[in-house]
Amino acid sequence: MSSLKFGTSGLRGLVVDLVGGPSRDWTTAFLQHLSASGAAPASREILVGRDLRSSSPAIARDCLEAAAALGWRAIDCGALPTPALALDALRRGAAAVMVTGSHIPDDRNGLKFYRPDGEITKQDEEGIRAAFEAEPDAAATSADGAIETGEGAVERYVARYVDFFGPQALAGLRVGVYQQSSVARDVLTDGLARLGATVTPLARADSFIPVDTEAHRPEDVELLAVWGAEGRFDAIVSTDGDADRPLVADETGRVVRGDLVGLLTARQLGASVVVTPVTSSSSMERAPFLDAVRRTRVGSPFVISGMEEALGETTGVVVGFEANGGVLLGSDVEIGDRRLAAMPTRDAFLPIVCVLAQAKSAGQSVSQVVAGLKAGSAAADRLQEVPSERSRAFLARLAEMPGAADALFAEKGGVAAINTFDGVRITAGDGSIVHYRPSGNAPELRCYVEAADDGAAARLLKWGLTMASAEISREA
Repeated sequence: MSSLKFGTSGLRGLVVDLVGGPSRDWTTAFLQHLSASGAAPASREILVGRDLRSSSPAIARDCLEAAAALGWRAIDCGALPTPALALDALRRGAAAVMVTGSHIPDDRNGLKFYRPDGEITKQDEEGIRAAFEAEPDAAATSADGAIETGEGAVERYVARYVDFFGPQALAGLRVGVYQQSSVARDVLTDGLARLGATVTPLARADSFIPVDTEAHRPEDVELLAVWGAEGRFDAIVSTDGDADRPLVADETGRVVRGDLVGLLTARQLGASVVVTPVTSSSSMERAPFLDAVRRTRVGSPFVISGMEEALGETTGVVVGFEANGGVLLGSDVEIGDRRLAAMPTRDAFLPIVCVLAQAKSAGQSVSQVVAGLKAGSAAADRLQEVPSERSRAFLARLAEMPGAADALFAEKGGVAAINTFDGVRITAGDGSIVHYRPSGNAPELRCYVEAADDGAAARLLKWGLTMASAEISREA
């Protein structure tokens, strides 16, 4: 049985289940779905990009050859950030496939599909799956068509932000770029320098490192703290593997929560409405500069759908983001004679620049800017190697057996409320919040907590993970 499935953003699974025939067949199914649904571009152009994990070049080649065999104009964009590929596909009115597993380990990979007008929807996923199960044309296993090389996408992506914010937007700031194996490591270094910052590259890696911007690896947290303690930087920044999720640490090396990075971005861009999943903290609703907050399920397709609804109800700027910090710009933004066009797909560069520019313009440190939000304390982590069926069984027990949930949360004052909109979110009797949900693209159970202060949040997170692990093991 194949491990491949659609998660919160794209098709993901083990490399052994994706490389070769499956990559070709899923690409073929995607293009057949576009044609059948009337969404195929008249130019029949498809852009293919990839991240830096070891399997990505071969899988990208599979996708390009499958498209060329169907008579599409297949354009190889090489290694580049996912938002740079998406931006160029929007500009050209072309379809696109990004080969990336984002933050998951190197033995896994995936495909992100883009229609000419942006990310695919959940309805598109169903159409692609149906075309795949109908057995794609055998012609897609040959490589008779020509494959072209695409150029300029990265430069246009960086220029988008340099033109909008200006070449002195970050002047005077000292920024460390944790390069690791992010496909944006050189893009970040170059782009921030072009915005005026003094940039220092840090810890470039030769092999793929699965950096998660939501459930941070202890070794990444330790590295950031060491660099912060040196006093050399006003901020340290990075991204996940395909650069659609930012990592921002303040001058001390302390990581800024992704939902707060999104909230600061919304404030910098003058947003009146924010669209964000239920996993973002309740501080969103307390932000005085917002008129409205729309909550969605986790996953960029849901955020995009929420932004589309919001745009039909407001003339203000609409910004979407997830708890991992990835920002989706739903509206055009105009400041003076400068205009930033909407780009409704997750991006890491925009929120990084917004946080740094806000600190620079306020004459404050990043930690002071974050503290000014008065956002309370939240934390998140995950249990790894938990099969989805075991996660579902645990969550079903919490949601469907109130007595069991009360017993498990007895030391937290029992259960005051349960929300099952996406996973299981429990408000305990002592006012703390514990939210569990299975990952959409990896065998993991995610845990999000809110508490009175940082120490309490750290203790609650440890408690929540320990309790869940014990219950899942007991039920196995």
